[in-house]
Amino acid sequence: MDGPDSPPSILIAASRIPPEELRGLIAAWFGDMVKIVVDVRRGLVAVGGELHADAEALLLDQGSRQDDLWGANYFPGLGPERCIEFTALINIRPGRGNRSMDIQNQDVRVRVRQLVEGVIGTGEAL
Repeated sequence: MDGPDSPPSILIAASRIPPEELRGLIAAWFGDMVKIVVDVRRGLVAVGGELHADAEALLLDQGSRQDDLWGANYFPGLGPERCIEFTALINIRPGRGNRSMDIQNQDVRVRVRQLVEGVIGTGEAL
């Protein structure tokens, strides 16, 4: 839980997150990766939290639309090709043609990658 002296457990950003903040979010949750939810329309990335649904709820509370939100995982140190795993329970949307946890639409994947690279990085070591 966030307190007045503790860093946020989920950070919403539209511009580059400093490496020390990203390290803190990674260390707070999983140690080697961080969950992310991307608003592909608004250009926002929610970073952190135990569940993708937590970041999704935070973005929805701040005006995002459900159809614009996609979940993934970010692994620093794995390089540009392997740093993003396009998998999250929130991605299962049969009504939108996405019947699995993986983001199946290549255009959405490209947009998620663009935003993640701009806000978090390209898989460089921290």
